[in-house]
Amino acid sequence: MINIRGIGGHMRLVAENLSGERGDNLLFNSLCASLSDGQALIITGPNGAGKSTLLRIIAGLLPASDGTVWLEIDGAQEPVMAHSHYLSTLNAMKPALSVYENLKFWQDFHGSPLHDIDEALEIVGLYNIDHLPYGYLSTGQKRRVTIATLLCSHRPLWLLDEPTSGLDTHAQAMFAGVMREHLKKGGMIVAVTHIALGLEQAGSDAVQHLRLEDYQLGDHGAEAQGWLS
Repeated sequence: MINIRGIGGHMRLVAENLSGERGDNLLFNSLCASLSDGQALIITGPNGAGKSTLLRIIAGLLPASDGTVWLEIDGAQEPVMAHSHYLSTLNAMKPALSVYENLKFWQDFHGSPLHDIDEALEIVGLYNIDHLPYGYLSTGQKRRVTIATLLCSHRPLWLLDEPTSGLDTHAQAMFAGVMREHLKKGGMIVAVTHIALGLEQAGSDAVQHLRLEDYQLGDHGAEAQGWLS
């Protein structure tokens, strides 16, 4: 079994007193969370509560209004971006390029090959379409190609924003298996979702839940916003 822990040892993602804003609106305040290798954090909540904003802050794509987030590998702090895949709600692919060419670009960009491209496509059930232009694919097929990017390069931390968007029930089950295997090998997942991702079989100790609620200063003041369970 391939071990995908960062730099071969213990790994931990830490968010400390994290606050995030959209414009002048405070979305969440003083969030604290800690995730170890082999664990997933599932973020839920109503629209506009700041779920995607939180994920982008963790990824290093947006600044936090307060607090810090870091990845700890063998006791040393490492930049999150260097060790993570970020999968947004948009599929970052070139429509005119073939499926293979798109995945080859991302594999070269991310480095550290994990599976070869044909193997990654077989895992997501698309082994026979690598020659097709990405723009010809159905919505579900496009999402599965995007999921294949997670498998083409070694990145221990997966940051996923509504990863099952566009997937049918069969494809959702496939991806649940992919995520469970990632956790089994020592990877970590932070996922924003509005539906169950099928990670229950990974075990209760492997999955944490964080629910963000609408933040209203008059009701909550400076109290921590968000609930871990």
